[in-house]
Amino acid sequence: MVRNITLLSRTADVVIVAILIISSLLCIFPIWYTVAVSLSDKSAVAGGMVSWLPVDFTLSSYKKILQERAFFTAFGVSLERVFLGGIINFIVCALMAYPLSRSPQQFRFRNVYMWFIVFTMLFGGGLIPWFVTIKSYGLLDTIWALVLPTAVPVFNVILLVNFFRSIPKDMDEAGMMDGAGPWYMLLKVYLPLSVPVLATITLFSIVGHWNSFFDGLILMNKQEHYPLQTYIQQLVVQINTDNMTTEELRQAAQLSNKTLNAAKIVISMLPILIVYPFLQRFFIHGIMLGSVKE
Repeated sequence: MVRNITLLSRTADVVIVAILIISSLLCIFPIWYTVAVSLSDKSAVAGGMVSWLPVDFTLSSYKKILQERAFFTAFGVSLERVFLGGIINFIVCALMAYPLSRSPQQFRFRNVYMWFIVFTMLFGGGLIPWFVTIKSYGLLDTIWALVLPTAVPVFNVILLVNFFRSIPKDMDEAGMMDGAGPWYMLLKVYLPLSVPVLATITLFSIVGHWNSFFDGLILMNKQEHYPLQTYIQQLVVQINTDNMTTEELRQAAQLSNKTLNAAKIVISMLPILIVYPFLQRFFIHGIMLGSVKE
């Protein structure tokens, strides 16, 4: 009987490992293929010869990108968006989560506010009212149009609320006996104890702002205001040669649009791929801690 259970357990482990390996390959292959295309020659890509490894290795696509001012302008817009959006999300989450984590005796309308923000997570006003609201505030074609509409990430607030509730109440009682007010407790006690979950919600904000392209497509009328992902999306959809010089047209003819766009996609992925490994341990730890409440 024990032998059968052991055999069944090993079989289950093999099946699980096989599923995880296949899932990992399915996730890795698109990235690997994009890198291979970006490093391959135009004719090899056009002929469908590229699969796992680059064919006729060349860095011409990356050299062309280094000469494009529009790409680095969009890159700068995305960096500015991530910086401002990350700071605003961090501040708003902390200021909302702390009072919402208090008991009903300390904050009488806690449940009302909690249901209110959860309602906004489940139901939206629609695309047109969203656009009209942003336009009425004069935010179109500004960096604030990309930052302020997402200033209150409800999921991150709920995650931080649950973590604050898991902190022992003895902390509050000791602070009250020492004369500490709400601001002191938040800044000196709760936030220092919440580094893992704060790193988690910061990572969520960074990835969300960096990968977003739709709001830039709707809210930005000028190409120089596009964030990086919107700029790349426009390149994939359409090729604009109206303002290109004769030399630029000649260089473009020598390059495949697929190789050039693949190189831009690879460059756009690098910041997240560089940052994520350093925050991964906080990400896993913070998710587990924030998912359990008293």
